[in-house]
Formats: sequence, C-alpha cells, structure tokens
Amino acid sequence: MRIDRETCHKLDLVLTREWLETDGRGGFASSTPLFVNGRRYHGLYVVQLPGQSKRHLLLSRFDESLHAGDRSFAISMARYPGRWAPHGHQYVESFELCPWPRTTFRIGGARVMREVLMARGANAVLSRYSVEGEVPELELRLRPLLPYREADALTQENIHLDGRVTRLAKGISVRPYTALPALAITHGGGAASFEADPVWYRQVEFTLDLERGYEGHEDQFSPGFFHLPLSTSTPVILAATCGEPIDDVAELWERESSRRTRIMLSGSTDVRGRLDQSADDFLYRTSSGRLGVIAGYPWFGEWGRDTFLSLPGLLLARERVEECGEALSRTLGFLRGGLMPNIFGTSPETSHYGSADAALWFVRAVRLYEQAGGSTQRLRDEFAPAMEKIAHAYLAGTELGMHVDDKGTLFAGDAGSNVTWMDARPPGGPVTSRHGAPVELNALWYFLLAYLEILARADGDERKARDWETRRRLCTRSFLRRFWLETERRLADVWTPEGVDKSLRPNMVLAAALEFSPLSRGKRTDIVQHAHVELLTPRGLRTLAPFEEAYIGAYHGDAQSRDAAYHQGTVWPWLLGFYCEAYLRAYGASPYRVDILRELLDGFAEHLDQQGLSHVSEVFDGDPPHRPGGSIAQAWSSAELLRAYALLEAASS
Repeated sequence: MRIDRETCHKLDLVLTREWLETDGRGGFASSTPLFVNGRRYHGLYVVQLPGQSKRHLLLSRFDESLHAGDRSFAISMARYPGRWAPHGHQYVESFELCPWPRTTFRIGGARVMREVLMARGANAVLSRYSVEGEVPELELRLRPLLPYREADALTQENIHLDGRVTRLAKGISVRPYTALPALAITHGGGAASFEADPVWYRQVEFTLDLERGYEGHEDQFSPGFFHLPLSTSTPVILAATCGEPIDDVAELWERESSRRTRIMLSGSTDVRGRLDQSADDFLYRTSSGRLGVIAGYPWFGEWGRDTFLSLPGLLLARERVEECGEALSRTLGFLRGGLMPNIFGTSPETSHYGSADAALWFVRAVRLYEQAGGSTQRLRDEFAPAMEKIAHAYLAGTELGMHVDDKGTLFAGDAGSNVTWMDARPPGGPVTSRHGAPVELNALWYFLLAYLEILARADGDERKARDWETRRRLCTRSFLRRFWLETERRLADVWTPEGVDKSLRPNMVLAAALEFSPLSRGKRTDIVQHAHVELLTPRGLRTLAPFEEAYIGAYHGDAQSRDAAYHQGTVWPWLLGFYCEAYLRAYGASPYRVDILRELLDGFAEHLDQQGLSHVSEVFDGDPPHRPGGSIAQAWSSAELLRAYALLEAASS
C-alpha cells in the first residue's frame, strides 16, 4: 500500500489515515503517514507495563532534521495552535505501509528513508534512517519527545520531571518520573553522540482528539538530541525500550525485518490476505504468558465479549486451532459465578464483570474450536465442566440480575444497567439498556443447553442428557412464543412481562446465525430478508433500522453525541460474519449465493487504505457514505470478516 507525493501533500486527507505497529505484548506504535500525531494515543512507543492493564506512552516521536554543511532540512512535522511547525511534509515523496511503515523524502539528489518497526515479543521499537543518491556528508539530528504518561492522559510542563540523562555506551537512559521505568534509547554506535539540551515543546495539538470533543493539547519534554552521521553505506538505527538497553540494534532489525518480509511474501494482497497479515496485531501475551486478544487500537484493552467473538476468526479461520484452545483454556481462571469478565484485569479481582453474554460467547467459541478439530481431551476435561458451571449459575441466578424463569427464558440487567454488547453509557444512563430478556442472550442460552445435551449423550450420560433436553425444549417453546412476531415475520429485540420491544435490530441476526437454534429455516430466511432490506450496508449491519424513530444516521461529535448514536443506527462490521452465516443457513450455499457474499466482503478493499491502514474500523455511519469512526483497528471487525471468508470457502468446497 503506497501513498504518493500528491496525496501526502493533501493534509486534510493524509492525516485521516493511521498506521499501526504492535509488539505482541500489548504495546504499539501508531501515527499518520507524515508522523504527525493527531491523537494523544499516537506515539512511537506505547508500552504495556508488566502487571498493569493500562498502557503508557513514553516516546511520542523524534523531532528530525538533516544537516549538510551550513544547510539544514527539517523532515518532521507537528501541529500547534493555529500553525504547523516545521513543514517537513514538503520533502515527502511517498509513504509505504508494507512490510512496515516507511516514509521517503526527496531532498535535492538524495532520497532519505525513515522506517519504523515494532519488534514482536522484544518490548522495543526500532527506527531506521537510510539515504540513497547524490549525498554529501550528512548529519541526522534526532530529538526524542517524551510525554511519559498513561496513554489516555495528557502531560503539562511541571517541576516534578527529572530531566537528567544517564549516558550509556551506545545511547542514553532517562527516567522523567520515578513511578515509571527508565527508557533506554540506543543506536548502532560509531561516531554518534548525544547532546544534552533539556527543553519543553509546549501546546502540541491533537486535532483528532479535539474533533471528538476532548482536550487536545499537551507539553512534551525533550532531554536533548542525538548527532548521527548518515551515509549511503550505513543506515542509522535506534531502539527504544523500557527493558534492558539493546546493544545490537542492527541484529534486532535484521531478525525482525526478515521475519516480517517472509510473512508478507507468503501472503496475498486481496482483502482476506491483508486481514490475515494484520490479524496478529490483536493477539498478545500478558506478562504471565497468557494468550489474549486486544479488542482494538488505540484505546481498547482486553475485553471478554470481544475476545470470545474474535478468537474463531483470528485463530480458527487461520488454522491455528490449538492456539485458540490455549487462549480459551487460560480464561477459565477468570470464570466467576458463571460470568466471564467484560474487561480482563491482571487477575479476577482486578477484572470487571459487567457482561451478561461473555460466558455465552465463550461457549460458542468452544463449539467452533471443537468443530475445527480441537482437542477432545481439553473439551471433556476443561471446557465441558466450565460450561456446566455457567449453565447452573444462570439457572440458580447470578450477578447482573441474571436468572431463568419457570418458562425457560433468560433475563438480565435492569433499567440502570447495560449488560449486552449494546453498552453505550453517557452520564445520564444507558442509551440502549435492553434490560429484561434480550433476544440474542436467549438464543445463546438455547445454544448452551443444546450443546450440553449433545456432550452428555456423547459421554454416555443419558440422565444428564435428558435433563438438558427438557430445559432446551422449555426454552424452545418460550423463545418462539415470546420473541417471534408472526405479523412482522421476525424476532422482537427484548421481551419483558410488561411488554415487547419490537425494534428492528441486528440481534435477531445473531439468533438466526447460530448452529443450534429454536428457529426453523423458514424463520431464519425471514429474518435475513429483513436484515437485507433495513440493516445491511456495504460496511456491515446497522444497529437500528432507519425507519425507527430513535435512529441516528451519523456517528460524530463529542462523546455524548457519539454515545447517543453508538447503537442507534451506527454500522458495525463484525455483524457481517453473522449475517453471512445466517444467510447461508437460510438460503443454502449455491455458487451464486456465495459470490454475492464474497463480493460484499471484498468491498472492504477500499477501506483498508483508509483510516486504520490494513485494518477495519470499529464502526461506520448508518447513513451513506458510511464514514468510518471509532477505533482505527477493531479485533472483531477483522476477525468476523476472516471467519466469513472461511465460511464461504467451506461452502464452496
């Protein structure tokens, strides 16, 4: 993916695009193609510190300039109130994303390349500068800018910062605040040197934060700058880490760049291939070694519902079955009272249990793992007992107001809570509470009962199987009686004893997509038809039909405006996986039907060159032209598209 000189000079366009590098440990580097940081989250080194769930941004960027004799050329750029400074974009020739972000500058007869590479598993970010062409003696000067803060916070000039620099054999170490670890910046050696020159860069402006209604100015400290000779024979490489200083930065670059090049050359450049290559950005290992899923970048951490919805696409659809089994297995220690965390902490005690459905999505992920050829021993010894615990906890009643009534219907939440995936909550309370009996929770409850019945029979325990069968049949009757709208030929969204919420939402599609379902094929077909007419867009399904009075077609503005629209018409791409699955269950897998769905998925090719490059955004406007919004890279967006491609491939075989 390449952005040419003309586009790079259109600031209003190029600064809406963002690249992402990840380290496989929860940290990342991200910015725009011009390396202008438009968000507080943008930076070269955003790290997940051991034992902490919050990320910290230690290194924002380098202020960069090239020097030849008495001439100097600034190649970096930043935004300050009312102005840009310096104007490094004037030298930009192109930006390339793969196999890692690279910006090429043209200065006279010389071409200078700036590359950024996050070393996976190494807790380090590498920056490399090289030059080609007619080159005099050049010196590269790099001034590190250090916000040194939580990634979602802002820093202001203060007297508490410690500006001292510890000189290393091949670089420096700084520790502006004792609450955070030291940052080491090392280089390849040679004639490089560091000149202490402490200074604050005041009122750095984050335009994207301002557009979202947040404070968007901060001060960033710099302890001085590096003097680095640059020639055609030897590139300059720097490594930043809060671990042990990296002595051989060239060896680390060679090792990681070779690995990344092999991955790129082995893949394809179509939508599925690009999503496959970027999928590992969401997989990470905690400091304890547990394999988890980052829900999205740049601000999400590890979320339970997102994890269980994403693992099938991120791993099973990519034929990494036992990694999925490992990830599912390691979450069992967080199972509490039948619930899985809404947000994972470092332990169950520090996790947040606000999701009524995370444990049910865990069950579905286990079934998909089994179908993909997962370990039968792991299923029998670990997952089956856990799923029984979940079912018994729901039957007995657990947190979040969850209980099953005598008709077999599952209830959750109250008027002041939002325990399903439609969880926007501004200060005034939930926008889409859905308390009572939400349709997808009851479809998943049926799925759990049916699965336990199957497993019990396979295990030869007929008494247990009959017990689960009785409960499943009870659930079937109540589900069809309470949720099915005979006149409309679709499902209601929420049932309560006081009334039925008939809002046309995509939650009915989730119910129609599940393998085990109380719905007949004819009912699935009717649901898919409603979704096709009222909810389907080229970027996913709307969260509310446009004819509904509460529909909001644009997701923009401040936090309260965005929360109001989040599940009231805004489009979510992850729902396409379930739409494709429900479509195939309803209509069958004729070549014509498969081609229709594949064309829908392939339509994301244009989007992969917008906003989060090679990633799928969290949401889109409900109204055309369906502008992207939310996080620039969302795990379940990419995962469900990958799973949908796998479904179509299986249907075609």
